[in-house]
Amino acid sequence: MSENFEQMLEESFKIIRNGEAVEGTVIDVKPDEIILNVGYKSDGIITRREYSNDLNLDLTTVAQPGDVLEVKVIKVNDGDGQVLLSKKRLDMEKGSEVLRAAFESGEVVTGTVVQVLSGGLIAVADDTRVFIPASLVTDIYEKDLNKYKGQEIQFIITEFNPRKRRIIGDRKQLVVAEKAQKQAELLERINVGDVIEGTVKNITDFGVFIDLGGADGLLHISEMSWGRVDNPRKIYKVGDSVRVIIKDIRDTKIALSAKFPEDNPWNDASERYAPGTIVTGKVARMTDFGAFVELTPGVDALLHVSQISREHVNKPSDVLSVGQEIEAQIVDFNEADRKISLSMKAIQSEAAPAEEAEEAAEDAVEEAAEEVVEAPVEEVAEDAAE
Repeated sequence: MSENFEQMLEESFKIIRNGEAVEGTVIDVKPDEIILNVGYKSDGIITRREYSNDLNLDLTTVAQPGDVLEVKVIKVNDGDGQVLLSKKRLDMEKGSEVLRAAFESGEVVTGTVVQVLSGGLIAVADDTRVFIPASLVTDIYEKDLNKYKGQEIQFIITEFNPRKRRIIGDRKQLVVAEKAQKQAELLERINVGDVIEGTVKNITDFGVFIDLGGADGLLHISEMSWGRVDNPRKIYKVGDSVRVIIKDIRDTKIALSAKFPEDNPWNDASERYAPGTIVTGKVARMTDFGAFVELTPGVDALLHVSQISREHVNKPSDVLSVGQEIEAQIVDFNEADRKISLSMKAIQSEAAPAEEAEEAAEDAVEEAAEEVVEAPVEEVAEDAAE
């Protein structure tokens, strides 16, 4: 009778095999293991290592008695009569099939970056590790990929070989496609003359590249100000928000300008620089034939070498220096050609008659004094008596 009962009891248990997927009910949870009833004569155990890649995970936070889990049988008898189970391996197999389908269809996959290597990123998608080479992370060179650590990113599967544990992802294709779409949308809505805001992306000696939200535009050094700009880095820094004008659009190339018409210093130049006006300016640059004087940023005037002094001057650098502040008179204003001519000599010639009169008076006094000293005593006495 007892033998029949034991046989009946034995037959009531499931028959499970290594590699098989089974369902089990949680009967106990410890920080480092979960015990399940899988309908077999022995209970099954999931260790922390076979539950997750996180070796610090407290299993009491993810499972509780009564939960039903689907797991994979690793070993029917571990030597102590217990069944070793794995949730992680089953999840990876399921995830691998999902990625296989994504590989075949070209579907976009979402994963979380869990590791940064010298040669790329490791992302986990559907519990499966995917390697994304550094050259396929984005469309530009990035020296440090650590900013992606912990981030959720999207990519496509370009190579799938789980037997060799080789599943390759490509994020670059998505980045390029997204940029192309944004660029097309931007070019569709902007026109020459539009005022737009952007962010400084890169600075060179010849200009600044500005991200317009879909495409980059170039703000050339000559278009940064109505005045003279020697170094773009003195005005802008990466990350600055700037307001610019669309100056030209050629295919995908966008030329920008920060020279707004309302700020043009020539707008009221005819009033401020009428002929005869005395002005002050700084010597900006010199040539053999004259010096160019900045009257205000964006407005330069020519001081010809012949107009520097009443005395002969061979070349401007003999008497002037760059940065020197000078005073001169406007002698010609050509608004059409935006040319202004100056003369320092004109101011000097106006002051000459007064200076000459003063010098003549001083000479007369000195001559009278000399005559008194040189005259004989008798003549002086006679003159006094008379």
